[in-house]
Amino acid sequence: MSPQSNDNFTFIVPEDMDGERIDTAVALSDESLTRSAVQKLLEKGDVFLNEESVSKNRKVKCGDTVRVIIPAPAELDVIPQDIPLDIVYEDDDLLVVNKEKGMVVHPAPGNPDGTLVNALLFHCKGSLSGINGIIRPGIVHRIDKDTSGLLVVAKNDAAHTGLAEQIKEHSFTRCYKAVVHGSIKDDEGTVNAPIGRSPKDRKKMAVTDKNSREAVTHFEVLERFRDYTYINCRLETGRTHQIRVHMAYRGNPVAGDTLYGPKNTPKELGGQCLHAQKLGFIHPTTGEYMEFEAPLPDYFENFLKKVRDSR
Repeated sequence: MSPQSNDNFTFIVPEDMDGERIDTAVALSDESLTRSAVQKLLEKGDVFLNEESVSKNRKVKCGDTVRVIIPAPAELDVIPQDIPLDIVYEDDDLLVVNKEKGMVVHPAPGNPDGTLVNALLFHCKGSLSGINGIIRPGIVHRIDKDTSGLLVVAKNDAAHTGLAEQIKEHSFTRCYKAVVHGSIKDDEGTVNAPIGRSPKDRKKMAVTDKNSREAVTHFEVLERFRDYTYINCRLETGRTHQIRVHMAYRGNPVAGDTLYGPKNTPKELGGQCLHAQKLGFIHPTTGEYMEFEAPLPDYFENFLKKVRDSR
């Protein structure tokens, strides 16, 4: 008999996974698990096919039941650190931070400290919502390490719940400025394409119909250059790497993006030329609509000047 655990997930093998190895099927069904991580779980006997422990090369069939036991993760010791923050707004319920490029939002293996969360724990004296646990206290939404700009942080669970509900209902305003490769002919447009973990590279997201979620990005052209276009993007949904994936999908990857862009993307940017410039939401306590803007950082302005001078 297989062991029971609260830390598990179960899924029925869909038709498009018929014939896949079980390690591949599990990795495709949970974007938080890499194939190598699944193989380790299989070696420990923590993956069950129709309630039987199986080897990693076992193939699944449509309709099979797969159950995976996920061991409790080792908790990181998240410590407060006196790291300067650019705080745009703050009250008893929340604060809006203008994150600098290169700062990781929350601790993770490889980035145990020096993150936004470490800085927030020091600044807020531990007064942060606990909904996302000790690793992500107060974090309602995230932006990538090499994306600069605004994000809102909740100081209590009630504020967190109110803000998260707005994100879920797509009433949360998030606008980004970006410089992308190529010339976009249309003045505006929408990319409506589902995003999920790439079946070819687990480190990447991709437009895919397999194990994906709805993703919608609206964009408008602000300025055209010889080899680049300066755009404004408005998120309707908020999937991982959404703008980067959607713009690459339409043939206009974000400049500096070495993950989704070409090999000759500008290295001096040190990452994608993407800035979370505007944030708007209804305050969860007062009911007032609030909107904030962050000026373009130096790296962005310098690159804009460079491409303007080259046309």
